[in-house]
Amino acid sequence: MTMRFVHVSNPQRVVFAPGDAARALSDEIDELGVRRTMLIASPSGPGDRLARSLPVALRHSEITMHVPVELAETARKRATVADVDAVVSVGGGSATGLAKAVALTTGLPIIAVPTTYAGSEATDMWGMTQDATKSTGVDPRVLPRAVIYDATLTASMPSDMAMASGLNALAHGVDSMWAPRSDPIDRALAEESIRSLAGGLRDIVDDPGALSGRERTLYGAYLAAVAFASAGSGLHHKVCHVVGGMFNLPHAQTHAVVLPHVVALNAPADDAADTRIARALGSSTASDGLADLYQRVGAPRSLAELGMPEAGIERATHAILDVMPVGNPVELTEDNLAALLRRAWKGTPIT
Repeated sequence: MTMRFVHVSNPQRVVFAPGDAARALSDEIDELGVRRTMLIASPSGPGDRLARSLPVALRHSEITMHVPVELAETARKRATVADVDAVVSVGGGSATGLAKAVALTTGLPIIAVPTTYAGSEATDMWGMTQDATKSTGVDPRVLPRAVIYDATLTASMPSDMAMASGLNALAHGVDSMWAPRSDPIDRALAEESIRSLAGGLRDIVDDPGALSGRERTLYGAYLAAVAFASAGSGLHHKVCHVVGGMFNLPHAQTHAVVLPHVVALNAPADDAADTRIARALGSSTASDGLADLYQRVGAPRSLAELGMPEAGIERATHAILDVMPVGNPVELTEDNLAALLRRAWKGTPIT
C-alpha cells in the first residue's frame, strides 16, 4: 500500500502536571516573558487560586457557551484598554473559546488551563455565535502557546457533566476517522484517544475519587483534539455546531447525544474506521461499543431533553446541508440527515 499524504502538527507546549497547575502556570508565564495578563475564568472556579502569583492586570468572568459575538467584542476591548500581553484561560471550552476570540483579533498568546475534557485548548479552531448561527474557522493565532493539564482540576465536575465532557472528547476522535483532511497519523492518534477515553470514563464511574481515571480521560481528550485539529471537522461536528448554535443547546451534551447516530450512519460504510473504533472500545462494531459505553456511563440520549424543538429538525437539516464536509463515507441527503436528526431528537437507541 502506497502512503501519500501531508500531515501538519501544531506547535504547542503541553505540560501534564497533576496537582501542580499553579507552579506550571507560573513557569509558562515566565517562559513567555509576560508582564500583564488577562485572566479569563468563572468566579467560582480555580482561576483566582491558580493565578494568585501571576501579574494579572485584567480579570474577566463573563463567559457564555458558544461565545456570542457581542461578548467577544467586550472582552477584546477590555484587553486592549488594559494593555495586556497574554491571556490565561482557566475553565472549560467556553473559557478557552473566549480566549481564542480575543486572540483572533489581538494576536495575544494564550496559556490554557482546562478544567474539563473539552479539547479546544489543543486546536487552532475558533467558534462564535451571532443571531443563532455559529460560525467557525481556523487560524494559527488562536492556538494556545501552552496548555497545562492537571487532572485534579476536573474533580469538581459533577459526574453527569464529566461523562458528557468525556463523550464530547470522544467525538473528536471518532470524527477524525473520516474528516476532510484525515490521514494515517490522525487515525492512529484517534484510535488511541478513543481507547484512553473509554477506559478513563469507565474508571471514573467505578471509582469517582481516584485520580487515575481522570488522568487517563484527560490524556485521551488531548490526543483526540490533536487528531481533530489536523483532520478537520467531519459530519458530527457540522451537525452539532448547527443545532447547538441554532437552539443554544449545551455543548458537551449535544455532542454526546449526536455521536452514536453519526457513527450508525458512517461506520458501516467505512470498514477501516469501524474496525479501529470497535477495537478501541473492545467490541465487535463501533455502534455496539458505543451502546455499551453509553449504558455504562449514563450518557444523555436525546436532543429533545436538551431543549431542541421538534419543529427545528427541518430548519436544522437545511442549515447542515449548507456546511457539509467533503469526503464523508456516506453521501449526505436531506432525507438521511433529517432521519439522523429525528433519531437524535427522540433518543432512539442505536442498536
